[in-house]
Amino acid sequence: MRKLKLLLSLLAGTLIYSSCVTTQPAGNPNNLPPGQQKKIYGTKSAKPFAPGQQKKQ
Repeated sequence: MRKLKLLLSLLAGTLIYSSCVTTQPAGNPNNLPPGQQKKIYGTKSAKPFAPGQQKKQ
């Protein structure tokens, strides 16, 4: 009985933990040009928002 409770609590903990994973959309979610995104986020350069200017990993 004790092992069953431990197993069920581990299973419940795993399910709760796995449901809390969030992801962020990659790229340009609003289809805005890099210059417009720069204005929205208040950065000095549009380079981080331009897909052609991203360094490949």
